[in-house]
Amino acid sequence: MEQAMNLQQRMDTTKETATFYRVFAMIAAGMILDGADVYLASAVNSAIVSTHFATLAQGSVFLSSGFLGLFFGSIFAGFFGDFLGRRKAYSTNLLIFGVLTLCAAFATNIWMLVGLRFFAAIGLGAEIVTGYALINEFAPIKNRGRWSGVTSVIANLAAPLTLLLAASVIPRYTWRAMFVIVGVLALILWVVRRHFPESPRWLIARGEYDKAEKIIEKLEVNGSYSTNDSSVKRQPVKTRIGIGLLVATVAVSAVNLTQYTFTSWMPTLLIKQGIEVVHSLTFSAVMMAGAPIGALIGALLVDVIGRKKVIVSAFVMTAVFGMIYSQQHTTVGILTVRFLVVTMMYILMASVVGVYMSELFPTYFRFRGTGYANGVAKILTVLTPYFAAWAITQFSANLIFYFIAAVALIAAIVVAVYGPETKQKAIY
Repeated sequence: MEQAMNLQQRMDTTKETATFYRVFAMIAAGMILDGADVYLASAVNSAIVSTHFATLAQGSVFLSSGFLGLFFGSIFAGFFGDFLGRRKAYSTNLLIFGVLTLCAAFATNIWMLVGLRFFAAIGLGAEIVTGYALINEFAPIKNRGRWSGVTSVIANLAAPLTLLLAASVIPRYTWRAMFVIVGVLALILWVVRRHFPESPRWLIARGEYDKAEKIIEKLEVNGSYSTNDSSVKRQPVKTRIGIGLLVATVAVSAVNLTQYTFTSWMPTLLIKQGIEVVHSLTFSAVMMAGAPIGALIGALLVDVIGRKKVIVSAFVMTAVFGMIYSQQHTTVGILTVRFLVVTMMYILMASVVGVYMSELFPTYFRFRGTGYANGVAKILTVLTPYFAAWAITQFSANLIFYFIAAVALIAAIVVAVYGPETKQKAIY
């Protein structure tokens, strides 16, 4: 026990080194692929429907198959990573995704494409579970929130990068080329990740102290932060697994539901407010600039004022701005308030999904805990479009904003009442 505590404390205080930066780079690259996949599917879906490779209904099945695969991938990754090791889980998922995505480029019919998409998404479903959990396990306490938040900022750059790539590639080389490009990139990253070190925290939890020692020595070459520094605290995060699951599941589900509902239906909601189609797409693009800005704000604040204050405040402001938005009827008002809503949502994306969720669980349960929370969020995300379509057609588009406000406020209350403050505390 004494040896384990000593190794944990050394991990907590190590300064950033070349080894850590390589780990961070590999994780960030994987998160870009994870973020790109959603927009890849959207761009490909438009192309296969417009070229009559699939009907509109079949295109919906294609999109749903991806979300369903992500659900199973999140669950499987939790068990795989906790019992067989972070390194194996982190390598296997990309191999599955890369190979099957490459095969999707040669699908001869829509149902073959749907099947390949489903199984490829199972591989990618592990990425968000493993990525954020791993950066939490490798980063020092002093800057752990910042590094996790920066990972989220980089992940959110995937949207413009993927859309620009799709706009350039699909008209020239068809939608199949997108699968080739993304599949090849995933396989290249898989090769690079063969040298990814095992998480020392996982090795310590398994009692493999000698192996952990060798990796920690590489992470210590630049020395350690002083334990006298008030920002380096020794006390660990103390949360029961049941409470951790409750807080993580509610918070992550709320982030996904509000963000996906709002951004996915943005053009439609603008049209309902009297904005022309062309202008609605332009406005949507402008307002999505709040995504990287919000993620950056979240990344900067979590280590300064604490996780709970950032998360609870952002959930409350999401609800407030969402309700204010529903009352806007001028172009300036719509543009301004919607930008603020998007910014709040991506502050939450960085602080909840990128940082807080992984800190709520002990090492031996971390991958399963984050996997369960992400899995529930994915299933709810699959069901949300049906609610949104029903609300718009049967009642009013404003019902969507009431829904967003209610979900955000419930999450704020749960985090405020049950969530521990994990700012610069040890995770064992």
